[in-house]
Amino acid sequence: MSKFIRNAWYVAAWSTEIDDDLRRFTILGDHIVMYRKSDGGVVALEDRCPHRLLPLSKGKRVGDNVQCGYHGLTFDCSGACVRVPGQTNLPKSAYVDAFPIEERHGIVWIWMGDPARADTSKVFDMPEFTDPGWKVHHGDALHLKSNYLNVAENLVDPAHVSFVHPTTLGNAASENVPVHVQTEGEAILAWRWIRDAEPIGFFKGFGGFTGNVDRWHYYYLYTPCTAIIDFGSAPTGDAIAEEDRNKGVRIFALHFITPVTETHTIDRWMHIRNTAIDDPEAEVTMDKMFRVAFQEDKEILEAVQEEENRPAKRRPIRIAIDKGPLVYRKRINDLIELERTEDLASDPSPAFVYHD
Repeated sequence: MSKFIRNAWYVAAWSTEIDDDLRRFTILGDHIVMYRKSDGGVVALEDRCPHRLLPLSKGKRVGDNVQCGYHGLTFDCSGACVRVPGQTNLPKSAYVDAFPIEERHGIVWIWMGDPARADTSKVFDMPEFTDPGWKVHHGDALHLKSNYLNVAENLVDPAHVSFVHPTTLGNAASENVPVHVQTEGEAILAWRWIRDAEPIGFFKGFGGFTGNVDRWHYYYLYTPCTAIIDFGSAPTGDAIAEEDRNKGVRIFALHFITPVTETHTIDRWMHIRNTAIDDPEAEVTMDKMFRVAFQEDKEILEAVQEEENRPAKRRPIRIAIDKGPLVYRKRINDLIELERTEDLASDPSPAFVYHD
């Protein structure tokens, strides 16, 4: 049984990762060759020639087409075979799958499921990407030896911050502060405020706070694999309300999670900030701090994966902070099951009369 949702948009790469060369990417266990056409658009094809199965990424470009490096079969950007050297007829089975692509804000998104269902309006977006009052900065592609579900759950879990990131994104002041969870909307949301507390290491280094602050963490997890963390701080004396977070130093940390295989995940992270928008040194400083924090996550998640790979003596326990992750797992399982089941009721047979 598949462990992945296929009818969804995933981040395949940063725009800077794709150029004119044939490059292999692995997403949901599938090998894909990606490159840019002469007009700059991105092509994504199944990276396996249907003849002898050599990866097309080991072939070469012929204009905007790809030629297999084994026997020269050539495929266009739609995946159709346009040449078989030595013969004029083109077998119907001579094709490779082509994957819909949407590129915006320096991010290349790929649709891994039924191409007819690829709705570009469903690609994640937010107004701050184009708002001149915010600075957008791309970070890294963090490779983790971990299942994507564990990575995603970590990104809707404010409670771990106090213990995993005590010198960067959290401190002891938040250990016993309750976490609020809302699961009704499109995104699963977990949040909390820590009032009148020492600033965390991140904002000591970046925000310049010296006295106590009010700080917040809002974790939004969108199915299947996009997480947005809205966090920031403001001087306690300002007594800002929840809806006035823009008055403080506010940062959105964006995490685009790409399942590579069952135990390999890429977390491409970036940030959008409302302060120091014209200061390139600010993002250098922030990247350094983010890298420290995300390395802390990596060590935890990879250690958890190692234990999950071993025989289990009993089922793990669940505690109050697990509400968001449990709802997330259920949503994923429901969507996977829906993809496995053909919906015959959507176009009912005229032999039946429905009164509902």
